[in-house]
Amino acid sequence: MNCLQNQWYKLSLWHLLLIPISWVFWLLVVIRKSFYKIGFFKSFKLGVPVIVVGNITVGGTGKTPLVIWLAERLKESGFTPGIISRGYGGVSGEKIIEVSEESDPFLVGDEPVLLSSKTRCPVYVGRKKGLVAQALLRDHPECDILLSDDGLQHYALSRDYEIAVVDATRNYGNGFLLPAGPLREPLSRLGFVDSIVYNGSLSNSAQIAMNLNGQLFHNLKHPEIVVEAGYFEGKSTHVVAGIGNPDRFFKKLEDLGLQFERHVFPDHYLFKPGDLQIPDAQAILMTEKDAVKCKKFAQDNFWSLSAYPDVDMELLNRIMRSIRK
Repeated sequence: MNCLQNQWYKLSLWHLLLIPISWVFWLLVVIRKSFYKIGFFKSFKLGVPVIVVGNITVGGTGKTPLVIWLAERLKESGFTPGIISRGYGGVSGEKIIEVSEESDPFLVGDEPVLLSSKTRCPVYVGRKKGLVAQALLRDHPECDILLSDDGLQHYALSRDYEIAVVDATRNYGNGFLLPAGPLREPLSRLGFVDSIVYNGSLSNSAQIAMNLNGQLFHNLKHPEIVVEAGYFEGKSTHVVAGIGNPDRFFKKLEDLGLQFERHVFPDHYLFKPGDLQIPDAQAILMTEKDAVKCKKFAQDNFWSLSAYPDVDMELLNRIMRSIRK
């Protein structure tokens, strides 16, 4: 999958041959959205504000870290958020499941487990977000605002505020819709969202920036052990990444002065113990998202980088102004 995604950030004869199929995809997108607009397809309208955090490209852009940041800021502002997710990578099917820190990522997906662990908010997963949201509010009536991790294209759930997250390094690839490019919707869709957040961008007055920071590594087997990057100097270090844009993670580690061997896996890959049996590896580093899938078989040499998002506070100000209307 990572190889296919890399192809979407180029332009070749192969892509040109796929453009006619992209036109068909565009037509289906337009028809589907129109059906929701005229009411032929129904949308769930909930009794609390709904904030959708999504993207218009395939692959990781940083939605989940932003949801974590928003949940914390909303709690500080006096709200009690709940979080819903598709549970991508899980096998729960049509079931609606409440997620905890101890939930099986194979069943509910890796991102929901991370969301539960980091936010301590109610997190529910399922394919039909409207039904998932209703279940969460029924079981947790104290929740007075909902965050949807992904779902920009899930029009069956009515929303009060839309956020599109853009990878500031890769942007929109070759600019074509699927399957010739990475776009889920035309670029014109960005003109209708409430805010665009650029992950990996420098702050300026024209855009809302987000950057993932972090310098501390936690041991997966012994979480109380925390070290800095210098601990790995001179060690045979390997990095595994089963995320949408592993190059961003590798660049972060290089910026911390680390030297390492790279091991790239598909996005949302469900690691097995044998995948991390790397000969002579004195340290195996990974993201927090991958760590939730490796926790149960963690060894002494497994470490995850604790990342925290730094987001322009203008985003929260805009949301507050919108929902308080």
